[in-house]
Amino acid sequence: MKKIKIKVAGLSYSQTRSGAYALILEEKNGHRRLPVIIGTAEAQSIAIQLENLKPYRPLTHDLFVSMANSFHIEVIEVNIIKLEEGIFYSEIVCKKEHAVIKIDSRTSDAVAIALRFNAPVYVTEEIMNKAAMTFDDETQTNKPEQEPQTTENNQLKNLSIKELEKKMKEAVKNEEYELASIIRDEIKKRKENK
Repeated sequence: MKKIKIKVAGLSYSQTRSGAYALILEEKNGHRRLPVIIGTAEAQSIAIQLENLKPYRPLTHDLFVSMANSFHIEVIEVNIIKLEEGIFYSEIVCKKEHAVIKIDSRTSDAVAIALRFNAPVYVTEEIMNKAAMTFDDETQTNKPEQEPQTTENNQLKNLSIKELEKKMKEAVKNEEYELASIIRDEIKKRKENK
């Protein structure tokens, strides 16, 4: 069975399911993208790792990393192995000494853990052929879906960068990671426009 290496291209708010996000996985050397619908908690955990934010307290995936490290378990790779009735099935491949163990996992959790271990993520050619979307236009490929503007976004525009940085630290401390990433984006946008 041929495996294709993929990477996280981004996250976007799902227009089809309320309270859900689409995790966009992209073929490493190609133009295909695989959208996987995931929950808010998993999306936050992935976003935190992608943005190198440090949560005030460890999240579930951070706890998994701490336990694995404590028992000298290495995550070798993550494989998305099956697509059945719209649900993706994955496995986390771990190694302890000479033993290799495959652990059944939801794809969102497997990707969140792979990011923390800097482990590669693979998908089968069959799944890519069945569920991936192809993007030929490079500008379209790199264009993330925008979340609708909210009152929160508008209120942030009235704050200084120093106030935004303080508000972002508070959001992380209160485990409001969606808000923290919105504030981070606003700070980044302002610094780029200087």
